[in-house]
Amino acid sequence: MTTLKAKCILKNKFWIVEKDKERIGTLSWDEDRYVFSNTEETSFFNNKSEVKKKFGIEIHWDDPEIVNNTDKDIHGYPTSVVPYNSMYDVQRKLPLFTKSQKSKSLYAAGYYIIRFEAGWVKSFCPKLITVERYEFKGPFKTSIEMKQELSLANAS
Repeated sequence: MTTLKAKCILKNKFWIVEKDKERIGTLSWDEDRYVFSNTEETSFFNNKSEVKKKFGIEIHWDDPEIVNNTDKDIHGYPTSVVPYNSMYDVQRKLPLFTKSQKSKSLYAAGYYIIRFEAGWVKSFCPKLITVERYEFKGPFKTSIEMKQELSLANAS
């Protein structure tokens, strides 16, 4: 029996869409609509029933309460781990954290693009020292925002 499952990655924001346990694309919530994308297409939907209509079968959505990413957010920006010693650098407008209670290495929460000698690259939760040494843009709350900014940076 064919089933679609929207596997929650970021609560109420980002899902991996699987068909019979095989990844067929991603689904994200972008302010006012759902965006489905894979290697062949990008589609936009106003609600879950439109998504269901597109695929013609029921989609099983992960219970968002199972995935608790609020423990991994700092000031609304996602992190890769449960953060410790969270703070906000007002001058640089950066949400910062450490990965353990005793760590002295600071990381910047969220998505960024960083300009190295070879060009702009994507980064998720880079070390603070990296964003201090190189030109960067961010933080962004979603990878979609970051990818849009990366496209603009590479175009110029």
